[in-house]
Amino acid sequence: MIQVKDLKKVYGGVIVVNIPQLEITKGESIGLVGNNGAGKTTLFRIILDLIRPDTGQVKSNGELVAGGENWKNYTGAYLDEGFLIDYLTPEEYFYFIGGLHQLSRAHVDDFLGRYTEFFNGEILKRGKYIRDLSKGNQAKVGIVSCLLQNPELFMLDEPFANIDPTTQFRLKNLIREQTANGATTIVSSHDLNHITDVCDRILLMEKGKIIKDLATNSSTLDELEHYFAIGQTDTPAVELNIDPEENH
Repeated sequence: MIQVKDLKKVYGGVIVVNIPQLEITKGESIGLVGNNGAGKTTLFRIILDLIRPDTGQVKSNGELVAGGENWKNYTGAYLDEGFLIDYLTPEEYFYFIGGLHQLSRAHVDDFLGRYTEFFNGEILKRGKYIRDLSKGNQAKVGIVSCLLQNPELFMLDEPFANIDPTTQFRLKNLIREQTANGATTIVSSHDLNHITDVCDRILLMEKGKIIKDLATNSSTLDELEHYFAIGQTDTPAVELNIDPEENH
Protein backbone atom coordinates (compact mmCIF):
# COMPACT_ATOMS: atom_id res chain seq x y z
CA MET A 1 0.00 0.00 0.00
CA ILE A 2 2.84 2.40 0.87
CA GLN A 3 6.02 2.38 -1.19
CA VAL A 4 9.00 4.53 -0.21
CA LYS A 5 12.01 4.88 -2.50
CA ASP A 6 15.25 6.84 -2.14
CA LEU A 7 13.64 9.13 0.44
CA LYS A 8 15.80 11.84 2.01
CA LYS A 9 15.03 14.98 3.96
CA VAL A 10 17.67 17.43 5.21
CA TYR A 11 17.25 20.26 7.72
CA GLY A 12 20.12 22.64 8.41
CA GLY A 13 22.63 20.28 6.87
CA VAL A 14 21.43 17.35 9.01
CA ILE A 15 19.82 14.34 7.35
CA VAL A 16 16.62 13.69 9.32
CA VAL A 17 15.11 11.03 7.04
CA ASN A 18 17.16 8.64 4.92
CA ILE A 19 15.18 5.62 3.72
CA PRO A 20 16.36 3.97 0.50
CA GLN A 21 13.44 1.54 0.36
CA LEU A 22 10.39 0.63 2.42
CA GLU A 23 7.18 -1.17 1.57
CA ILE A 24 4.09 -1.47 3.75
CA THR A 25 1.48 -3.85 2.39
CA LYS A 26 -2.27 -3.45 2.70
CA GLY A 27 -3.64 -4.60 6.05
CA GLU A 28 -0.32 -4.47 7.90
CA SER A 29 -0.15 -3.05 11.41
CA ILE A 30 3.08 -1.06 11.67
CA GLY A 31 4.69 0.32 14.82
CA LEU A 32 7.29 3.06 14.45
CA VAL A 33 9.68 3.51 17.37
CA GLY A 34 12.79 5.57 18.05
CA ASN A 35 14.19 8.26 20.30
CA ASN A 36 13.32 11.94 19.90
CA GLY A 37 14.84 13.24 16.69
CA ALA A 38 14.91 9.81 15.03
CA GLY A 39 12.78 11.11 12.15
CA LYS A 40 9.44 9.45 12.92
CA THR A 41 7.23 12.53 12.72
CA THR A 42 9.09 13.85 9.68
CA LEU A 43 8.45 10.54 7.92
CA PHE A 44 4.76 10.75 8.84
CA ARG A 45 4.55 14.28 7.45
CA ILE A 46 6.20 13.25 4.20
CA ILE A 47 3.80 10.32 3.79
CA LEU A 48 0.92 12.78 4.29
CA ASP A 49 2.44 15.33 1.87
CA LEU A 50 2.65 17.94 4.62
CA ILE A 51 6.30 18.46 3.78
CA ARG A 52 8.21 17.49 0.66
CA PRO A 53 11.37 15.37 0.67
CA ASP A 54 14.57 16.66 -0.84
CA THR A 55 14.89 13.50 -2.90
CA GLY A 56 12.88 10.35 -3.43
CA GLN A 57 9.19 9.61 -3.39
CA VAL A 58 6.30 8.06 -1.49
CA LYS A 59 3.45 6.25 -3.23
CA SER A 60 0.12 5.24 -1.73
CA ASN A 61 -1.69 2.54 -3.70
CA GLY A 62 0.61 3.33 -6.62
CA GLU A 63 -0.12 7.08 -6.58
CA LEU A 64 2.52 9.65 -5.75
CA VAL A 65 1.34 11.40 -2.58
CA ALA A 66 3.19 14.58 -3.55
CA GLY A 67 0.54 16.56 -5.39
CA GLY A 68 -1.87 13.62 -5.45
CA GLU A 69 -5.48 13.75 -4.29
CA ASN A 70 -7.07 10.30 -4.38
CA TRP A 71 -5.08 8.92 -1.44
CA LYS A 72 -6.62 11.59 0.81
CA ASN A 73 -10.05 9.98 0.40
CA TYR A 74 -9.01 6.80 2.22
CA THR A 75 -6.41 8.14 4.65
CA GLY A 76 -7.20 9.11 8.24
CA ALA A 77 -4.35 10.63 10.25
CA TYR A 78 -3.92 12.44 13.54
CA LEU A 79 -0.45 13.70 14.45
CA ASP A 80 -1.18 16.53 16.87
CA GLU A 81 -3.72 19.19 17.84
CA GLY A 82 -2.70 21.22 14.80
CA PHE A 83 -4.91 18.85 12.79
CA LEU A 84 -7.98 20.16 14.63
CA ILE A 85 -10.02 23.34 14.21
CA ASP A 86 -9.74 24.59 17.74
CA TYR A 87 -12.43 27.28 17.62
CA LEU A 88 -15.12 24.66 16.99
CA THR A 89 -16.80 22.46 19.57
CA PRO A 90 -16.14 18.72 19.18
CA GLU A 91 -19.64 18.25 17.76
CA GLU A 92 -19.14 21.01 15.20
CA TYR A 93 -15.80 19.52 14.21
CA PHE A 94 -17.25 16.01 13.77
CA TYR A 95 -20.08 17.40 11.62
CA PHE A 96 -17.52 19.31 9.55
CA ILE A 97 -15.43 16.17 8.95
CA GLY A 98 -18.56 14.16 8.22
CA GLY A 99 -19.69 16.74 5.68
CA LEU A 100 -16.38 16.44 3.85
CA HIS A 101 -17.22 12.77 3.37
CA GLN A 102 -20.87 13.31 2.48
CA LEU A 103 -22.14 12.02 5.83
CA SER A 104 -25.35 13.42 7.30
CA ARG A 105 -25.55 14.74 10.87
CA ALA A 106 -27.74 11.78 11.75
CA HIS A 107 -25.06 9.42 10.47
CA VAL A 108 -22.38 11.27 12.46
CA ASP A 109 -24.50 11.18 15.63
CA ASP A 110 -25.06 7.44 15.22
CA PHE A 111 -21.33 6.90 14.67
CA LEU A 112 -20.33 8.90 17.73
CA GLY A 113 -22.65 6.80 19.84
CA ARG A 114 -20.23 3.89 19.38
CA TYR A 115 -17.50 5.80 21.22
CA THR A 116 -19.30 6.66 24.44
CA GLU A 117 -16.83 4.69 26.55
CA PHE A 118 -13.83 6.09 24.72
CA PHE A 119 -15.07 9.64 25.27
CA ASN A 120 -15.80 8.85 28.91
CA GLY A 121 -18.29 11.71 29.20
CA GLU A 122 -15.55 14.32 28.59
CA ILE A 123 -16.06 15.28 24.94
CA LEU A 124 -19.65 15.67 23.78
CA LYS A 125 -22.28 18.04 25.17
CA ARG A 126 -19.78 19.79 27.42
CA GLY A 127 -20.12 23.22 25.87
CA LYS A 128 -16.37 23.53 25.33
CA TYR A 129 -14.36 24.54 22.33
CA ILE A 130 -11.66 22.11 21.24
CA ARG A 131 -9.00 24.61 22.31
CA ASP A 132 -10.30 24.38 25.88
CA LEU A 133 -9.95 20.59 26.08
CA SER A 134 -6.94 18.86 27.59
CA LYS A 135 -4.37 17.48 25.15
CA GLY A 136 -5.62 13.98 25.91
CA ASN A 137 -9.20 14.90 25.08
CA GLN A 138 -8.08 16.76 21.97
CA ALA A 139 -6.40 13.52 20.91
CA LYS A 140 -9.66 11.64 21.42
CA VAL A 141 -11.40 14.09 19.09
CA GLY A 142 -8.67 13.73 16.48
CA ILE A 143 -8.59 9.94 16.63
CA VAL A 144 -12.35 9.49 16.35
CA SER A 145 -12.52 12.02 13.51
CA CYS A 146 -10.11 9.74 11.63
CA LEU A 147 -12.32 6.72 12.28
CA LEU A 148 -15.35 8.67 11.07
CA GLN A 149 -13.76 8.58 7.62
CA ASN A 150 -13.62 4.74 7.64
CA PRO A 151 -9.98 4.91 6.56
CA GLU A 152 -8.10 2.27 4.63
CA LEU A 153 -4.89 3.87 5.93
CA PHE A 154 -4.93 4.92 9.60
CA MET A 155 -1.95 6.87 10.97
CA LEU A 156 -1.38 8.04 14.54
CA ASP A 157 1.68 9.81 15.95
CA GLU A 158 2.22 9.23 19.69
CA PRO A 159 -1.47 8.54 20.40
CA PHE A 160 -0.81 7.04 23.85
CA ALA A 161 0.76 10.23 25.20
CA ASN A 162 -1.38 12.46 27.42
CA ILE A 163 -4.19 9.94 27.87
CA ASP A 164 -5.02 7.97 31.00
CA PRO A 165 -4.47 4.20 31.35
CA THR A 166 -8.14 3.35 30.77
CA THR A 167 -8.20 5.34 27.55
CA GLN A 168 -4.90 3.73 26.47
CA PHE A 169 -6.51 0.32 26.88
CA ARG A 170 -9.56 1.39 24.86
CA LEU A 171 -7.37 2.96 22.19
CA LYS A 172 -5.47 -0.28 21.76
CA ASN A 173 -8.76 -2.04 21.12
CA LEU A 174 -9.72 0.59 18.54
CA ILE A 175 -6.43 0.10 16.70
CA ARG A 176 -6.86 -3.66 16.75
CA GLU A 177 -10.38 -3.30 15.37
CA GLN A 178 -9.08 -1.24 12.45
CA THR A 179 -6.51 -3.90 11.63
CA ALA A 180 -9.11 -6.67 11.95
CA ASN A 181 -11.31 -4.75 9.50
CA GLY A 182 -8.51 -4.71 6.91
CA ALA A 183 -7.12 -1.20 7.41
CA THR A 184 -3.41 -0.51 7.21
CA THR A 185 -2.34 1.07 10.49
CA ILE A 186 0.87 2.99 11.18
CA VAL A 187 1.37 4.07 14.78
CA SER A 188 4.39 5.71 16.40
CA SER A 189 4.95 5.55 20.14
CA HIS A 190 7.59 5.85 22.83
CA ASP A 191 5.70 3.20 24.80
CA LEU A 192 7.25 -0.09 23.72
CA ASN A 193 4.68 -2.18 25.57
CA HIS A 194 1.75 -0.58 23.78
CA ILE A 195 3.33 -0.59 20.35
CA THR A 196 4.37 -4.25 20.46
CA ASP A 197 0.95 -5.14 21.82
CA VAL A 198 -0.99 -3.72 18.86
CA CYS A 199 1.43 -3.89 15.91
CA ASP A 200 2.52 -6.93 13.92
CA ARG A 201 5.62 -5.26 12.51
CA ILE A 202 8.00 -2.85 14.23
CA LEU A 203 10.24 -0.35 12.45
CA LEU A 204 13.03 1.09 14.60
CA MET A 205 14.39 4.44 13.43
CA GLU A 206 17.62 6.11 14.41
CA LYS A 207 19.07 9.27 12.86
CA GLY A 208 16.56 9.09 10.02
CA LYS A 209 17.29 5.49 9.09
CA ILE A 210 15.27 2.35 9.65
CA ILE A 211 17.81 0.17 11.38
CA LYS A 212 15.53 -2.68 12.42
CA ASP A 213 12.47 -4.17 10.74
CA LEU A 214 10.98 -6.75 13.06
CA ALA A 215 8.01 -9.08 12.88
CA THR A 216 6.46 -8.87 16.35
CA ASN A 217 6.87 -12.01 18.42
CA SER A 218 7.37 -12.99 22.06
CA SER A 219 10.97 -11.65 22.10
CA THR A 220 10.42 -8.33 20.28
CA LEU A 221 9.74 -6.27 23.39
CA ASP A 222 12.85 -7.62 25.11
CA GLU A 223 14.95 -6.89 22.02
CA LEU A 224 13.72 -3.30 21.82
CA GLU A 225 14.13 -2.70 25.54
CA HIS A 226 17.69 -4.01 25.34
CA TYR A 227 18.43 -1.73 22.39
CA PHE A 228 17.24 1.41 24.17
CA ALA A 229 18.74 0.39 27.51
CA ILE A 230 22.28 0.26 26.14
CA GLY A 231 21.85 3.36 23.94
CA GLN A 232 22.98 1.48 20.86
CA THR A 233 24.06 3.72 17.96
CA ASP A 234 25.76 3.35 14.62
CA THR A 235 25.51 -0.43 14.72
CA PRO A 236 26.42 -2.12 11.44
CA ALA A 237 23.38 -3.26 9.46
CA VAL A 238 24.53 -6.88 9.38
CA GLU A 239 24.34 -7.09 13.16
CA LEU A 240 20.75 -5.88 13.05
CA ASN A 241 19.59 -8.55 10.63
CA ILE A 242 19.06 -6.02 7.85
CA ASP A 243 20.32 -6.84 4.38
CA PRO A 244 22.69 -3.99 3.43
CA GLU A 245 22.12 -4.63 -0.26
CA GLU A 246 18.39 -4.16 0.24
CA ASN A 247 18.72 -0.80 1.91
CA HIS A 248 21.50 0.92 -0.01
